[in-house]
Amino acid sequence: MKKLKVGDLLYILSIDRLGRNYVEIQNQWRILTKEKGIDIAVLDMPLLDTRQDKNLMGTFIADLVLQILSFVAQNERENIRKRQAEGIAAAKAKGVRFGRPGRKVPENFEQIVLEWEHKRLTFKEVLELCDMSESTFYRRLREYRLTRKK
Repeated sequence: MKKLKVGDLLYILSIDRLGRNYVEIQNQWRILTKEKGIDIAVLDMPLLDTRQDKNLMGTFIADLVLQILSFVAQNERENIRKRQAEGIAAAKAKGVRFGRPGRKVPENFEQIVLEWEHKRLTFKEVLELCDMSESTFYRRLREYRLTRKK
């Protein structure tokens, strides 16, 4: 945006590259064409080429097409998010787990913790024995202590 100046031509593959929603697309178009004074050519929509028909009718048609396409772009994004949320909910209902697999606690975790609590192991040795990061160890320790209290 900072490098663009009056009379420049900006090629855009699709109108939805200007923003995430209807309002953002409209604002970017206004800033680029009216405030910065540059021309825009949208490659997948030849009607949105501000170089052609700079008269009142040409501007009206470009603005009308822009309004429609901005609405369609936002509507499609909302539909994609909705379908994605439905897919995630369905997968979770089937028991699918998302994210990185959790680090397994070693079989002798209880013994390692006892040794550490009695100062027979250093914290560094505990991390190496458990093959865990510091934060993972503390999380697993918290979980272990909660289950031990029950």
